[in-house]
Amino acid sequence: MLSAPTDAAGVEAATLAPTGGEPPKTGLSETARQRLFLLFLLGPTAVIVLAVVAFPFIYNVALSLSNANIYTLRDWEIVGLGQYGSVLAEPAFWTVFLKTVVWTVVNVALHVGIGVFLAVILHQKFIAGKPAWRVLLILPWAVPQYITALTWRGMFNFEYGAVNLFLNRLFSADPVAWLTDPTGAFAAAIITNAWLGFPFMMVIALGGLQSIPGELYEAADVDGASAWVKFRRITAPLLKPVMIPAITLGTVWTFNNINVIWLVSNGGEPNEQTHILVSYVYEAAFSMYRFGWAAALSMVIFGILFAFTQAFLNRTNATESVY
Repeated sequence: MLSAPTDAAGVEAATLAPTGGEPPKTGLSETARQRLFLLFLLGPTAVIVLAVVAFPFIYNVALSLSNANIYTLRDWEIVGLGQYGSVLAEPAFWTVFLKTVVWTVVNVALHVGIGVFLAVILHQKFIAGKPAWRVLLILPWAVPQYITALTWRGMFNFEYGAVNLFLNRLFSADPVAWLTDPTGAFAAAIITNAWLGFPFMMVIALGGLQSIPGELYEAADVDGASAWVKFRRITAPLLKPVMIPAITLGTVWTFNNINVIWLVSNGGEPNEQTHILVSYVYEAAFSMYRFGWAAALSMVIFGILFAFTQAFLNRTNATESVY
């Protein structure tokens, strides 16, 4: 029996027709839609970052390369790297830089030393009323910084300040001219900043201590290890991944802490002898109106902190796991 002839076009159409019954996909893919959604979420944040971070930074770089000052405020122009050479060639820069290094090292050492010591004490099982002690010790950090700074400035008063009265009652010492002597004013600012900074390190250390397994200390007790050995062999190494980033942040904050210097020593007094670099930038910009020079100095400060942060994190292997 002969079969009916088939239509070639019909066979081709039947062959090319989809067999699953699903219509062909049209529009954006799932990946593209996810990217558009992320862009929608991140777009406003990116605009804000560009407006409040990127643009001021770029403008400051341009200003540091200019001759902007009180006389050329409206018609300043780019002149190159001359301002940077002027910053590095000025003897006062190196004097203030050395004071800033002393200021930062002493303060951070006090912050970490006092903070870790108090955290270790509060972490002990025999301490009663731990929540109350924690709240009490965090108060210096919780109070606004300018209030604390002005309070300490009053306490350092030569005639009726609490610090001199305390020293006189306890040691029968003569009153110290804290705020009228350059060394005394600088020491007063360091004491104030140490009071403000140790609670942050204490909180970070407390969090790190709570993550250390108690079995390690129990094993050390079985071996007869002393408290110092347990701290050196267990506590300190296991706190390192927590404390190194905190020390890095504390160093940057302390290096740039203008509030305490400005409020306690009244803006570098006496005789402009207690300036650190960031207060010196403010003085150059808003008292001497050397805008280009001050911008160049601020970029030098940025370079110093950036180099220190990278070197410190790499040297301490802060990004590596403690285990």
